[in-house]
Amino acid sequence: MKNATYILRIKCPDAYGIVAKVSTSLNDMNIFIMDSSFFSDPETKTYFMRLKIFSSKGEIEFSNFSNAFEEACSDLKMQWTLENEPSSPNTLIFVSKYGHCLQDLLYKNSIDSLKMNVCGIVSNHENLKTIADNYSIPFFYIKNNSEIREKAEDEIEGLINDNSIELMILARYMQIFSSDFCSKYSGKVINIHHSFLPSFKGAKPYKQAYERGVKIMGATAHYITEELDAGPIIEQTVERVDHSQSPEELELIGQDIESITLTRAVKKHLEGKVFINDKKTVVFD
Repeated sequence: MKNATYILRIKCPDAYGIVAKVSTSLNDMNIFIMDSSFFSDPETKTYFMRLKIFSSKGEIEFSNFSNAFEEACSDLKMQWTLENEPSSPNTLIFVSKYGHCLQDLLYKNSIDSLKMNVCGIVSNHENLKTIADNYSIPFFYIKNNSEIREKAEDEIEGLINDNSIELMILARYMQIFSSDFCSKYSGKVINIHHSFLPSFKGAKPYKQAYERGVKIMGATAHYITEELDAGPIIEQTVERVDHSQSPEELELIGQDIESITLTRAVKKHLEGKVFINDKKTVVFD
């Protein structure tokens, strides 16, 4: 029987002896630690732990593991998850008119640089259907704007339920989700914002950047929240620019930065390296 590799993620109130108690409990179950990352946040008094583990006996039986692990670490008040490595979650990608981020995600997924099961591409426009067809991925055209948002979200929820969706990626999806939707899927929706947040929120950030004469331009990938463009940041990328570049040139540069930033953020999320820490994140390398 082959070894089974898993990612164990732990978040709990900070205290003495966490590492010792967790490692001892795993050792008692004949589970080996292959890689580990830890962080203690003195502000929130929260401890974060990511462990790559495997059992020489093969697949871990979840209920047995859960009972033993909870009993050994009950006083730590942990929130924890155990997932196969890699997990390849069922994923929906949302787009509007721009396809650069979508193309990069699908290509990286096709060569296993990203490991996700893309169940569909959702768009409020039909012009990117060809990309979906090229990768033999279902394309769902769902009209969406402020006047029909509730109806659109009902359709999207149907796709989420029908496909057991675990992750949603907004790859330049130029629509806003309702507060209820953001709350329900907290930590499961990654957005790319074509600006270095918190600067230049909202529409036309490249025009805003040009008008301010910026010397550094960037992009931000973050989890969505009820507050627009204010969710916990996962990844940011910057590049130097100068006064000679027009808004159109800045946009072309920005599209490359957006693709790189979103793909990095998605990869870190897929690998279980991102923990939400209040309004921020803890991201392990």
